[in-house]
Amino acid sequence: MTTSTPGPETKPEACSAPINPTDKPLPSQNARQLLKDLQEKFPVFRDSQPLAIGIDKQLMARLPGLERKPLRIALGIHTHSLRYLKASEKAATRVDLDGQPAGEITSEQRQHASELVKERLKKQAEQRKMQREAEAQARQHAAKLGKLVEKFGRST
Repeated sequence: MTTSTPGPETKPEACSAPINPTDKPLPSQNARQLLKDLQEKFPVFRDSQPLAIGIDKQLMARLPGLERKPLRIALGIHTHSLRYLKASEKAATRVDLDGQPAGEITSEQRQHASELVKERLKKQAEQRKMQREAEAQARQHAAKLGKLVEKFGRST
């Protein structure tokens, strides 16, 4: 029985291509780029104005070839952003792609946006508090270690 060592042709090589087998970016990556493009093309996106119900249909009609899944993800990212929720909380009307009024925002919708804003701000405050506590604990730990090294460290 003979054993052979692997030659250069059998060595695994580093792959810089995406893991996705179709070599297409994931829909969420497409969606983020799509959202940037929409913000450049339409001021209503850039200014985070409350969008008309069914804005996705308007976008599909204006931008042929637009894929539905990345569009829906991009709209989700946009409409769940803190800036958009704050604008929806204060606005009375929705707008279409041209910035023209396209329906009103009900008090229930404004209330919902307000609740989401409060939840998001509360969550961010809790995260900042936890981070400050972790940093303080790390400083205390480092100080204790420093004292121990000072006390028990070898003098040369």
